[in-house]
Amino acid sequence: MRYRYRVLGLLFLLSIITYLDRVCISVAGPRIQKDLSITPPMWGWVMGTFTLAYALFEIPTGALGDRIGTRRVLTRIVLWWSAFTTLTGMVSGYSTLLVTRFLFGVGEAGAYPNSSASIHRWFPATERARAQGTVFMASRIGGALAPLLVVPIQFHYGWRASFWCFGGLGVLWAVLWYAFYRDNPTEIRGLSGEDLALANDTPRPQHKRMPLKAALRNGNVWAIMLMYHTYCWGSHFYISWLHTYLEKGRGFSEQQMGLFSMFPFILGAFANIFGGFASDTLARKFGLKWGRRIAGSLGLSLSGMFLLATALTPNRIAAVVFLALGYGSMDFMVASAWAVCLDVGQQYTGMVSGMMNTAGQLGSFLSSVVFGYLVVYLHSYNTPIILLATMVLISALLFLRINATSQLHPAPEAELTRV
Repeated sequence: MRYRYRVLGLLFLLSIITYLDRVCISVAGPRIQKDLSITPPMWGWVMGTFTLAYALFEIPTGALGDRIGTRRVLTRIVLWWSAFTTLTGMVSGYSTLLVTRFLFGVGEAGAYPNSSASIHRWFPATERARAQGTVFMASRIGGALAPLLVVPIQFHYGWRASFWCFGGLGVLWAVLWYAFYRDNPTEIRGLSGEDLALANDTPRPQHKRMPLKAALRNGNVWAIMLMYHTYCWGSHFYISWLHTYLEKGRGFSEQQMGLFSMFPFILGAFANIFGGFASDTLARKFGLKWGRRIAGSLGLSLSGMFLLATALTPNRIAAVVFLALGYGSMDFMVASAWAVCLDVGQQYTGMVSGMMNTAGQLGSFLSSVVFGYLVVYLHSYNTPIILLATMVLISALLFLRINATSQLHPAPEAELTRV
């Protein structure tokens, strides 16, 4: 097997574990809210504090991977978040839960930007969108597996035990990653064929200042950031509120909720890999600029319409179907969004990916918190989804402003700033 596919296999496992740990708290949400006497607005802050911390540390952690290599950075990230996954199962009240989830977000920040940087170093441009699609397909597999694993553990041993179980998975992955992965293909003996050719063209980690000021003056980078910010208003609902919505908003039992909450993630898994291949195919046929645009904007447009249908339908089964289609459609876009960061960022992929995901997680934070307050103010779990749908449709329009062929050109050395 080509060595780069083994690298992709490790990133695939990482993405599964990432979403197992993230979705675990969403699945456990109704039980935690009952046990700790947490109201909907308070729960919005619990989910939002993770994304706020995640957003604040995305850029520096992504840039750190560009500078010193993703081998060390991803090892640190996974060990940190595994510790705070375990500690989530030990919280005694609302305040300690907030602090723990904030520190969990600090630790997990940079996971996907550093995965992208690894893909940039190991995969040629013509394979990057499908590689990204594979990584994000794995995240949805993790999201689909979470209810199957978490609900039985919670039923027999309580919600705290599920966090203790998942905390150990990351430690095992970190050991494998550090032992196996290298930041540059030239560090691996015995490479041949395409892997060897790629090794000769792959830049080493950049031990120098990062062009943050140049990036912040780049309109293309801002289009990427705003697109992902508005997209995350819709996508984070599935991680933060989906299980509570199905149980309290649509009246499903805990067992039914565990089953139906799998469907969006299953569909999303297939959509990610299909969207990655479609993006690369469209890029070859229509050029990089329009290939990425078509795949991204189409997926987001369909998703916004399916979310509107979710909010407006009185039938709870139809709502589950529309929710699944909405998540699948937006996931069709994800590989294109992350591939654009590689196209535009080049050797600064980690930083550009971090900037995009920072903007996105700020959207996730606002979505989590605002949704909780709207539920109380509007006395409805359905009406707030209209806001999420609107933001996703805006994201579809913003994707048409992104030019994947316009690479980030660093400012002169005197204008560079440290991240």
